Order: sequence, then C-alpha cells, then structure tokens
Amino acid sequence: MSFDPDLSAHLQGGATTTCHAWAITRRDGVVMGFTDHDRDLVFDGIIFRADTGLSASALQQGTGLSVDNSEALGALSDAGLREDEIEAGRYDGAEVLAWLVNWAAPEARQLVFRGTIGEMTRAAGAFRAELRGLSEALNQPHGRLYRKPCGAVLGDAACRVDLGLPGYRVEVETAAVDDLSTLRFPPLVGYAEGWFTHGRLQVQSGPAAGLMVPIKGDRTTEAGREIALWTPLATPPGVGARYLLEAGCDKRFETCGAKFDNILNYQGFPDIPGDDWLTVVPARSGETAGGSRR
Repeated sequence: MSFDPDLSAHLQGGATTTCHAWAITRRDGVVMGFTDHDRDLVFDGIIFRADTGLSASALQQGTGLSVDNSEALGALSDAGLREDEIEAGRYDGAEVLAWLVNWAAPEARQLVFRGTIGEMTRAAGAFRAELRGLSEALNQPHGRLYRKPCGAVLGDAACRVDLGLPGYRVEVETAAVDDLSTLRFPPLVGYAEGWFTHGRLQVQSGPAAGLMVPIKGDRTTEAGREIALWTPLATPPGVGARYLLEAGCDKRFETCGAKFDNILNYQGFPDIPGDDWLTVVPARSGETAGGSRR
C-alpha cells in the first residue's frame, strides 16, 4: 500500500497539522468516529468526534507475521462509548480503522492501522481497549480434533443445516423476564421440550436488540415455556421485546440424524474408541473373531 502523496508532501514541509482519527464499526452495523484533534473531522461519510477523550498509545507494526498491537484509551460518556454498551458486548470484535490525517485538509490522510477490538477493561469512568491487527487471526488454532462429538457449529459451512427452515427457529414475545437469565414464554406448540437447549436466543427489538446468548436449558411449565441462559442478558430487554429462538444441538451422532437428518455432514467420529478401551485386558480365550471377549 503506497503512502498518500499529499500527506507525504505535508510531512516533509516542516510545520505539520496532523492528528489521528479512528472509525469503529460494530457487528450490528453502527459506525462511530473519534479523533484526538480539538475539532470534529468529517470524511468518508463519518463524523469523527473530538469531545470523547479518546486517545491511542504508540502503534507497534511489523513487516513480518508478528501481530500488530495498540491500545485505545478514553473516557466513558453518553456521547461516546457508554459503559452499558461495553458491558453488553456491543464492541466485541468490532472493526477498527485508524488514520493519520492532516486536519487542515482531511483529504490528505493515510490508513495506518486496520484490525479489531480485543479485550476491553473499564475502571474509574474510563476504558482501555486492546486493538488487534489483521495478523491476529494467524494466532488462532486450526485443525481438527478426532473425538466422538461433532466439531462443527450448528448451521456453519461444515454442518450445512439451514436454520432458516421451518421448525428450527421461532420468533416469540416474552411473557416474563425473571432475572435476565431466565425468560418465560407462552406455549410453543410444535416444539418439544428441550428443543432449544444448546441453541441461541437473539433479541430482536427493544434496548437489548442484537444481543445473542447461548441457551442453557429449555423446559415446559404449566404457564408455557421457560428458557434458561448460560449468561444473563447484559441489557434489560424491556417490556414487549421480541426474541428469536434457534434450535440447539448436543453434538451427538444420534441427534444429528434424528433431529436434523444430517448424518452425512456429521463432523465427529462416533465409532472412535473411548478412554475405557485403554483399560481393556487381553482376551484369554484366544478367540479373535470379533465376538465376545469373555
């Protein structure tokens, strides 16, 4: 990637008028702009706000495959990044673009960082966000585990189950929210008890819209259906919120066939010997025809 010629000429001219600008694109599509300049900047259709207290530490970049790292520091405010949104995971994995900009002529700018937000910490009304470069993905483990349970995620490219088909998801409105980790729904006709266990719940409307939480348990009660979540909703969903419930999979070979009719795409090894095989003693009878070892 070539360096912007206008910005290069400006930097070589002696006195400079440069600042940094960041654009954060959350996974729900919300785009936010920040700058360490004392006035707002506008380019690429984004307003980069100057009153958020956001700053960044020195950027570490290499020419090899080492991970580029940086940090973003700032104050939590209603106008910028709010603590409740960070707590709700709105910024987890968000894309980050950073530019060096001539604030006197914003068209003279250079992209100096592209990556995602990693770990975020909060303390004393401020936040610290780890910025991870594009090469961070190379640190992720890859490969396949040889084990009985399926290694695919329900609905992904390896699994190939279409969760959009009737019977695998339902949109419903809550009847009651107990403690943000237990939600009660009206009866779900046509969905057996436990159908959504190990599935996902996604909030479709209200203050918590866009949040997605894995389902721990699904049971039928006298009043209807009770869904227990592995982690509480980080934001109260409000009255009348709607939810999307997706069927769950326990990764067993039997479930893959009976529930999803998807045995051909099963990504596990149901016949692989278990740990108990290691404790089996040699047969004394000398019979090796595959029958009983007694």
